Amino acid sequence: MQTPHHANKQPTRWLRVAIPALLVLVWLVGGSVGGMYFGKVDEVSSNDRSSFLPESADATQVNERLPDFLGDDSIPALVVVASDSELTDEQLAEMQTLADDIADVGGVVDGVSPPIVSDDGQAVQIFVPIDADGDVGDIVVEMRELLEQELSTDLEGWVTGPAGFTADLSAAFLGIDGLLLGVALLAVFVILIIVYRSPLLPILVLMTSLFALCVALLTVWWLAYAGVVVLNGQVQGILFILVIGAATDYALLYVARFRESIARGERRWAATTQAWRGSFEPILASGGTVIAGLLCLLLSDLATNRALGPIASIGIAFSMLSALTFLPALLALFGRVAFWPFIPKHGVAEIPDDLTQPVKGLWPRQARFVARHARAVWIVCTIVLVGGALGVTQLQADGVPSSDLVLGESQARDGQDALAEHFPAGSGSPVYVVVPESDIVETVQIMEESAGVESVALSSEDSPTGSVQVSVEDGEAVFTAVGPPGTEAPAPTVADGDVLVTGTLTDASDSLEAEDTVRELRTDLDAQLGASTAVVGGETATDIDSNDTSIRDRTLIIPVILVVILLILMLLLRSILAPVILIGTVILSFGTALGVSALVFNNVFNFPGGDPAVPLYGFVFLVALGVDYNIFLMSRVREESLVHGTRRGILRGLVATGGVITSAGLVLAATFAALGVIPILFLAQLAFIVAFGVLLDTFVVRSFLVPALSYDIGRAIWWPSKLWRHGVETQEPQATVPASTDPGLIAADGHTLTRDEYRRTLES
Repeated sequence: MQTPHHANKQPTRWLRVAIPALLVLVWLVGGSVGGMYFGKVDEVSSNDRSSFLPESADATQVNERLPDFLGDDSIPALVVVASDSELTDEQLAEMQTLADDIADVGGVVDGVSPPIVSDDGQAVQIFVPIDADGDVGDIVVEMRELLEQELSTDLEGWVTGPAGFTADLSAAFLGIDGLLLGVALLAVFVILIIVYRSPLLPILVLMTSLFALCVALLTVWWLAYAGVVVLNGQVQGILFILVIGAATDYALLYVARFRESIARGERRWAATTQAWRGSFEPILASGGTVIAGLLCLLLSDLATNRALGPIASIGIAFSMLSALTFLPALLALFGRVAFWPFIPKHGVAEIPDDLTQPVKGLWPRQARFVARHARAVWIVCTIVLVGGALGVTQLQADGVPSSDLVLGESQARDGQDALAEHFPAGSGSPVYVVVPESDIVETVQIMEESAGVESVALSSEDSPTGSVQVSVEDGEAVFTAVGPPGTEAPAPTVADGDVLVTGTLTDASDSLEAEDTVRELRTDLDAQLGASTAVVGGETATDIDSNDTSIRDRTLIIPVILVVILLILMLLLRSILAPVILIGTVILSFGTALGVSALVFNNVFNFPGGDPAVPLYGFVFLVALGVDYNIFLMSRVREESLVHGTRRGILRGLVATGGVITSAGLVLAATFAALGVIPILFLAQLAFIVAFGVLLDTFVVRSFLVPALSYDIGRAIWWPSKLWRHGVETQEPQATVPASTDPGLIAADGHTLTRDEYRRTLES
């Protein structure tokens, strides 16, 4: 007897068990090893903003030169102690003891200043250099504990300055390993339980996501350890959320295909192979689209953006790999038991030819609604989305003070407020200017004439305070000695023919006024000394260079991402018109998400503004992930259109993908919303923009706008592909073609042929 052709392709029963078991074992080993690195991320991460600047930035050049003038590579901390009344001699003595004890704290380098009393006599400030190679967060915490122990009840103290803000930022990221991941996984689990009504399947899907994250983290950790990529808390949080969300989305798509095969009565191996073939192309295309969009971030001048591109791409790659290997292996072993207690018995709901007939189920009803009112649906959706996008005009994304980066309590921010009450607000975070020694006089004159500069000094290693006050008299630089009359003034430190001029700013270093002062100094110094002769740095300059670079990146990268994704869609759908329409709908959706977010940020949350990188990150994720859902939908539509015609294929594709895409959208929105548990302004804004945008894509763009617009256009949507030229097209679906019009529409058994049966008759 001849063996059926398909039987030759069936592996033996032993292989049908061994192959999935081997894949599961490999993932278990990789996930177990990677899981141990969750608590070690801080060993290879940094939250210092200056380390992310491009090498060409002035602030970067100054930071690299600071050790030449200040000695050790250190981060300044500023201890502020204040009282409601003028400090007594006993309290001042207490401050000197405090300064001595702070100098003994591990990680504090030589050069702690004596207490400097304010003009009103009610506060002192102590400059404390902290080893940049040490754990700044832990050192600052120890200093704060020392303040609590030693200060009397009538005194209040804070640790602020660059080191204080770095410590607060690090503390805000502490929950990123446990809290963020736990909230995200819990949200996903609850959604999957509701969707599948099964206790086992959600666990299998979450295993797919979690093990993908473990292996991705293992890879990223070693790349960061080798110095290939720069990792910080912000990138780490996005990696966690992106992998959990994307891997779950891809897993849901595979589960939907597997469920269809199980419902048709296929056995485990056959269901696995059919599901894998049906989901491989859309998962690969959607993941490839996201990776292509993320890799466009390599064009950025900011190291943190460039790092996010490959790091997040690694996460997406392992998400795809897990969804196409680990999950199929798990379901191949468990089979239909994975869906217990609701084993699927019914396939995808069908759409009747006659749309006047009643239909069952949410998605068949929605498909019928779209078909009946296609033009009205897409016009109304477009008007609503355009209205929401008008809110973009209210978006404030030109930078925020570093003191506002941490939401909630911040001792560094409170200390800066106290500092501004008693001292120049810019104390502790001066503006640095590196100039040739021959240009000291001109530089000091320019800085003294600036209304935003309180005082000017030069770095001096011979001075007990590390600096020497300077002024210009009769065209000569005059240095002021610290000490009794007759004390010789120390000479400024000279390195490679340059000196370091420091200016204490009148305004807080992270304020807009301070930024204006630094910009004016740069302009005046270039005009007086020549371009690039004087290099201006410091905390304020770092903020300026970071914001300017972010705006430049945003302007360059967004168009590049659009072109790259458009080309990918053209290759996938073999069409020009359909990809252009899909890109247009995603851009419109992004504009609406950004506009609504701007209104919410300004009027509900009362945020002080936004980082210039927020729109860029939001665009990368919303466009790439929004196109994901359109790929899921339109790849299925194209598959159905090859058999049933475009308009009917659109309805069948909408019904087939409606449940899985909606579930995926809810999961992704929930995971990104989990970023809101980390009290960082950037992450909170990104969480809202992406979560709201994904829901908008899921319930409006993909469910109504794209199907209705595609249905209204019809077969031309595939222009200029073969499907446009030669594809089968039908009019609006209806029950049957009246038999009286053509006797050939009557079957041999006497029943009236449906349109599909008639089409197959003609083709044969």
